Amino acid sequence: MMVDLNYVALFVQVVRAGSFALAARRAGIPANTASRRIQQLEQELGLRLLHRSTRRLTLTDAGEAFYARCADQVETLAEAAQELAEGSQSPSGKVRVAAAADFFNWFQLDWVKEFLAAHPKVRLEFVLSDSRSDLVGESIDVAIRAGKVTEPTLVARRIGSSRTSLVASPAYLVARGTPATLAELSAHDCIAMPGVSGRTLWRLESRQGVVEANVTGRFYANSAQVLVKAALAGLGIALLPDIMTSHHVRAGELTEVLTGLGGTSFDVYLVYLSRRQLPRAVSAFIEFAMTRMVAEGLVGPHAIAPRVDE
Repeated sequence: MMVDLNYVALFVQVVRAGSFALAARRAGIPANTASRRIQQLEQELGLRLLHRSTRRLTLTDAGEAFYARCADQVETLAEAAQELAEGSQSPSGKVRVAAAADFFNWFQLDWVKEFLAAHPKVRLEFVLSDSRSDLVGESIDVAIRAGKVTEPTLVARRIGSSRTSLVASPAYLVARGTPATLAELSAHDCIAMPGVSGRTLWRLESRQGVVEANVTGRFYANSAQVLVKAALAGLGIALLPDIMTSHHVRAGELTEVLTGLGGTSFDVYLVYLSRRQLPRAVSAFIEFAMTRMVAEGLVGPHAIAPRVDE
């Protein structure tokens, strides 16, 4: 049986795109042509690969098995062709990056400047939003995400983990003292998100498990970045992600309180469409972002919190 490999490659693109229209757009062909070619592939194989509906495409059992067998092979062939085409060229072209709206509040633009200086043919384009990006629909090359990645067709490369820690400015601690136990937090001004009542419940992890602290304060805001600024201004003790505060701690602008006691950790990932066939500019940015975030302490391994007295 002879199967048209172009149709197989198109099938892989359709699965990744989740629709004929998006896959056809990437391939530069009409959507009805893409649909017809997949139908021809199904006829050649004698198998139904996709369930079609007005809203979505889903793989049949046979389609899942076929995709698992052929996706890597298609990528390998495409990667070989790309390497031949690029030869020894340096990274070049546009890299479109999706990240959270406050990304550049903790990822320094000076680092981006260094990357662009090292790769003069690369152009970076950032799409900043707190909504989770659609990599195919928005033509995103790589996304920086916190938390679990559930899309099965995406590659999620773990950079490391981050967690929330208790921090305060040195000036606040000089004026009010440094709490030595969890119970002493109740005597301090604590900076937090607004709650329904005047009290805030912090759930924290320690070696003995999850512990709770009821705290109060005189400053509340519904923005984590504003809470960072409030802590820097000496308005109290805040429970904030390390990824937002680590450079302030290293600079001596914030001090960690009750070291090791903090909120639940979460993983940080670089997410992209394919492990193979990555343009060199995208690969260069991925390696740069991973190295920089680890080196600057924005992410890293987190050991079990030490025991903290109540």
